[in-house]
Amino acid sequence: MDWCGYLAKRKGSVMAAKWNLIVDVERCDNCRNCFLATKDEHIGNDFPGYAAPQPTHGASWVDIERKERGTWPVVEANFMPTMCNHCDDAPCMKVAKDNAIKKRDDGIVIIDPVKAKGQRAIVDACPYGAVYWNEELQIPQAWIFDAHLLDQGWRQPRMEQSCPTNVFRALKVDDSDMQRIQAEEGLDVLQPELGTKPRVYYKNLHLMTTCFAAGAVVVAVAGVEECAEGAEVSVQQDGREVASATTDLFGEFKVDKLAPNSGRYRLVVKHGAGQSASIDFDVAGESVYLGAIIVK
Repeated sequence: MDWCGYLAKRKGSVMAAKWNLIVDVERCDNCRNCFLATKDEHIGNDFPGYAAPQPTHGASWVDIERKERGTWPVVEANFMPTMCNHCDDAPCMKVAKDNAIKKRDDGIVIIDPVKAKGQRAIVDACPYGAVYWNEELQIPQAWIFDAHLLDQGWRQPRMEQSCPTNVFRALKVDDSDMQRIQAEEGLDVLQPELGTKPRVYYKNLHLMTTCFAAGAVVVAVAGVEECAEGAEVSVQQDGREVASATTDLFGEFKVDKLAPNSGRYRLVVKHGAGQSASIDFDVAGESVYLGAIIVK
């Protein structure tokens, strides 16, 4: 191959479009259509070269994690779909024997349903718990990104097709474009410290991983306590503002993305002409409700 041909081939390899999945935690309402659609696609259906049939019970290739945050009277429940992350540096591939797992050029990881027979170590190697053991067939299995459908020309996997709230967005783009999208939309991956380089990205992941502080601001008007709409709320730590909010019609506020067990904060409220208040609070492992804060 001449030099120009080599460069062209190298460029084409580097810029190859690959599949990625964006999951918006804020949009998920736990309807479980994604779970059911994946079951419907794979239970009792054999797709040679892609996946053997999923067992009826005990395997959730697509599942939903639940996280409750807050205490009365401000409590919320959030839901996060989970599945195989199709990692670029997949731990499962490192323990697989006889090329039982392959990373396709489009980024999708496939566990060969024939070559992987008996290799239970593949299940144990996944740090996300996304690989399941099929006891009847004696093979490890995981969500295949519906590669069998994408190879037929589908533009989205079944989970995305079935979701009524647009939680999922499958994208086939080159890595540089995906890095740009990740930065622009503030996307995160699960457990980035593992260095597995997942191709599943999460939007609003803070709803599962961080804490909030909520409360209500009250102002005294002619001896009567009223809701302080439009009050400016600032949360500070070590003299630096880390979050802010403006109270709503009912004087209520919520400041989010506070790290669990992050220690002591000071909340400063300003309202109207010179009215202010401040309180100190701690964030341990849970979100906190600060009650009514009276500005004077």
